[in-house]
Amino acid sequence: MRDAGLAMNLPTADPVRTEKVLVVVPCLNEAAHIGKLLDWLLRTEGEAGSLIVVADGGSSDGTQDIVRRYVDDGAPVRLLHNPKKIQSAGINLAVERYGDDAEYLIRIDAHGTYPEDFCEQLMDEARKVGCASIVVSMNTIGAGAFQKAVAIAQNSPLGNGGSKHRVVNKGEFVDHGHHALMRIKAFREVGGYDESFAHNEDAELDFRLRKIGYYIWMTPKTVMEYLPRTTARGLFKQYRGYGSGRIQNILKHKQTPGLRQIIPAMVLPSILMAPLALIWWVCALPLIGWLCLWGGLSVIEGVRTRSVEGFMSGYAAMTMHVAWSVGFWKKWFELKFKAA
Repeated sequence: MRDAGLAMNLPTADPVRTEKVLVVVPCLNEAAHIGKLLDWLLRTEGEAGSLIVVADGGSSDGTQDIVRRYVDDGAPVRLLHNPKKIQSAGINLAVERYGDDAEYLIRIDAHGTYPEDFCEQLMDEARKVGCASIVVSMNTIGAGAFQKAVAIAQNSPLGNGGSKHRVVNKGEFVDHGHHALMRIKAFREVGGYDESFAHNEDAELDFRLRKIGYYIWMTPKTVMEYLPRTTARGLFKQYRGYGSGRIQNILKHKQTPGLRQIIPAMVLPSILMAPLALIWWVCALPLIGWLCLWGGLSVIEGVRTRSVEGFMSGYAAMTMHVAWSVGFWKKWFELKFKAA
């Protein structure tokens, strides 16, 4: 086993940071957020001697120009062109180019917000816990009405399937969580992210980490806040990708799907089977069940939050589940026919 688990008998760490850290921000068209994000990182990580790499997938909204201003001002920031566009490739490339002198990798997503001491807390946990990866819980927040409805759905058990990294916890070893900090040695040992994964690349990497004996610790000390998509179309595209990534992961590692994968996967078959109710009424029951669940979520969250957004949450959950199921089965057929 490469990790010894929770290293509670370690001596108290020196508060002065001596470890070198590579902070990677994969992004695409994040002009609205990147400046504020870099200002925060420079206040915290810049002063600690970290190198901040923005792996840009070809932004066309001015993101690159904003980053270049920081580079030209002499800040410890690098702009890295990510020709493959996807996050997994961007992080791999950043580690390849700039990871030799660093002990830890911290992944920061441009489409999120973080506590001021986020990186500091991660480093503190890395010193105290003897494992390769520190992951965090993710709380979804929203601004506009649709975004708030999505946030309510994603924070509910029906929307997140009971994922541990969607619930703030007391600290525990987990199979998977939202990626935050990782030893570069461990990252390289497993070969980094699998770039054939456009989605679910973090869970796939976590599987390989655990397979060779590394531990993953979900810290209770800090969380990230995630801003969801602002349109139903964007949400559908995102969750279709999640479903696709999940079945790709299952097939690659010959895993048995869990209940929290099987249940949303059955949404599309339920929809396709419903027209057969003209022949046999029982065929409509699965879809009716789903409609009741989505409607129930709307009522429960609407009453609980006393908001229009709460009553919209069922629609957001429906969009997420249908898209996830479409992506799941579409990718399954693609990979099965490809293998044949």
